[in-house]
Amino acid sequence: MAGVQIDDEALELAHRMFDLARHGDTAALAGYVDAGVPVEITDPKGDTLLILAAYHGHPETVAALLARDADPNRVNDRGQTALAAATFAQSEDSVTALLDAGGDPDAGSPSASGAAEYFDLPGMQELLQGHGGAPAGS
Repeated sequence: MAGVQIDDEALELAHRMFDLARHGDTAALAGYVDAGVPVEITDPKGDTLLILAAYHGHPETVAALLARDADPNRVNDRGQTALAAATFAQSEDSVTALLDAGGDPDAGSPSASGAAEYFDLPGMQELLQGHGGAPAGS
């Protein structure tokens, strides 16, 4: 990123936001987003706050970020969505919240449906199929 300079304070704040998402500190993270931190901020791997919260199994944080217009279908640099992350983490509450917010079980690579099939997660497959995901084996 030639010409883009990020000061140490901004970088420290970004790292703090990613840690809050990973640890599920919903109140603090929501407060920062409400104060102006972009809900779609990404780490160097393209993970959003929503993807990190979903992967680490924090459904309350997932719900709070979705309530603040986080995109449930945004992909990281590896093509993964928050729904795929929540599926891998087997977080039923997060998966349900993401589906209810318009998360696409077939978006990304691997998709949530693909991850549920690959990792043999029948409960997740059933939950995703109930919301229009691809049937197992397709």
